[in-house]
Amino acid sequence: MAITKEIKRLDKSNINLNITVPKDDVHAQYQDMLKEYTKSLQIPGFRKGKVPQEVLERKFSEALKQDALGRIIESALKEVFDKENLPRSERPLPYSTPELQDDPTLDFEKDLNFSVVYDVLPEVKIGLWKGLKVEYPYAEVENDDLKRELDGIRERNAIVMDRDDSASAKKDDVVTINYQIFEEDGNPSSVLKRDDFVFTLGSKANFYQFDDEITGMKKSESKEFNKTFNDDFFEPSLAGKTRKVQLTLTSIKEKKLPDLDDDFAQDVDEKYKTLDDLKNSIKERLEKNLNMHLRDVKLAELLKKIMENTPVILPESMIKTEVEGRMRRLARYYNTDAQTMMQMMLSGEGHEEREKEWRETAVKALHSRLIIETFIEEQKLEVTDEDFEKEIEKIARENSIEASEVKKQYENEQDKLYLKEEIKEQRAVEILLAENTLIQGKKENYLDFVSSNV
Repeated sequence: MAITKEIKRLDKSNINLNITVPKDDVHAQYQDMLKEYTKSLQIPGFRKGKVPQEVLERKFSEALKQDALGRIIESALKEVFDKENLPRSERPLPYSTPELQDDPTLDFEKDLNFSVVYDVLPEVKIGLWKGLKVEYPYAEVENDDLKRELDGIRERNAIVMDRDDSASAKKDDVVTINYQIFEEDGNPSSVLKRDDFVFTLGSKANFYQFDDEITGMKKSESKEFNKTFNDDFFEPSLAGKTRKVQLTLTSIKEKKLPDLDDDFAQDVDEKYKTLDDLKNSIKERLEKNLNMHLRDVKLAELLKKIMENTPVILPESMIKTEVEGRMRRLARYYNTDAQTMMQMMLSGEGHEEREKEWRETAVKALHSRLIIETFIEEQKLEVTDEDFEKEIEKIARENSIEASEVKKQYENEQDKLYLKEEIKEQRAVEILLAENTLIQGKKENYLDFVSSNV
């Protein structure tokens, strides 16, 4: 088709695309559609494939025009988006469906003119990005951090044994429960329930903290009680409320922790000959994790400054997709589905504040990401084959495996491209951190520090 187009940028990173299709092309596509129908339709009085076009048009005139209109519009958009070399800033985002404006009509005596509006990647003009002074929090690996990790390894290597059926549940027992929380009207909740939930008693490692109520119960025993939840409880429908709970204790097991000695270290992994070897490995891992998070914290603080000088107007479809993606990741973490997680997070008292907070977090993440991507383009950062090979060797070294094994993971072109983009981003971050003054600020607890979102 010999179509013509006009592109106009609107507010909020929208594009208005106006397309004109010459009347000769409109008529030709309409005729092609009629031929297709005459070959496939069967109308009483005519054999299949023998329906005259004039009969078809007389019976289905308006329906045929609407069908043709849809086909022509779809074909024209496909030609613009797929065949023309539109810059990225003028192409619709993957999650933004072009919306047809007004109600175009098919008139064979005129050219067809129609418009669609869609979201595009925001324009980003990076402001001041170097010569800035930024203060960042930090942390250090302490003896308590090493002890906590070592205790965790002991827990994971403990022998778990069934306790006698007459035994009462006590602190540090591994218990399995079925529970059901009831609504305010007395009916059982369809969401706030679970079977075969396992946790260590006294660890508070369950959403609803039933530890005290379970302590002293015996296997197969059931209990019904009222539970009052704190005003700031994570589940909004329960915050500050008292609800009836039913639970059954289905299993009680006890853990026998191994002694902390050289034999224990060798049981954890044969590469450790002594307990000190294991402790040194733990410290090395914690410090590596700390350094990675510290780098992210420095970058996050720096990006806050750069964002002040780099305003970006984000389209709603982009924000919505980011929020939904974060909700899905959170749902996977809690072993549930995104819809249930959405109901839990965005219902009950305070849901508007939570929704606003989620939106603000998504906007910040998108803003930061766009700055990094634009910076990579502006600096014209490229990855050579040599750079790629060096990164492969680095990954192999860090994971104590052969480089050939790492290469196998990146044989697919898409995976290889993904790694190259990661290398570009690493290089961009290195430049940003090197060109600014980063001042060590308040010291934080290691666990709180590495658990914080940036």
